[in-house]
Formats: sequence, C-alpha cells, structure tokens
Amino acid sequence: MSKPDVEVLAWDVALANLTREECEKKGEALVLDDFTRLAKDYQIRLDDIMITMFELVIHKNWLYEGEQEITRNTLNELYVNGRLHFDDLQVFTGDWKPV
Repeated sequence: MSKPDVEVLAWDVALANLTREECEKKGEALVLDDFTRLAKDYQIRLDDIMITMFELVIHKNWLYEGEQEITRNTLNELYVNGRLHFDDLQVFTGDWKPV
C-alpha cells in the first residue's frame, strides 16, 4: 500500500499565519520594520521570518511591491551560510501583502 503524497511547503506555516494576521490587524501592507518588531516581540529570528516571506512571494502567495525583485535567485544570493543578514535586507523597503 503506497503512502499518499504529502505536499511539503517551502515556508514556515506558523510564520506565514503570524504575518498574515499582523497584516490584517494593521489593515495595510507590512514593511521591514513590522517584521523586525514581530521578531523581537515573539523572539523569532528575523531571517526565519524573512525566508518565509521570500518563499511566499516566490510562490505568489504574497506580493512584494518595491524596487527590488524577489525571485529564487534573489533568495539564493542573499542566503549565505544558512542565514539572511540584516544589512542585506535593508534594500527591501517596499510593501509586503498577501495575495
């Protein structure tokens, strides 16, 4: 008997839900400062939140409106030694919102 196929998501579902709820509560798009505050408030690494956000944008579940384009290549270039670095994220000054 074969096992059913299980879809493995490329992002953290709990972080995706947290950011979606935050966006709904705020009533407008999120910005990097919002993610930084969430990381501090919930004692979560900012790069974990941002990896989730990048994956959500890449998979077209969220929209990023800013000067920087977010693609798989963008994430791969930023993801050095298993982490995103705060200084590298500073160029993402646009708005993040669910689709």
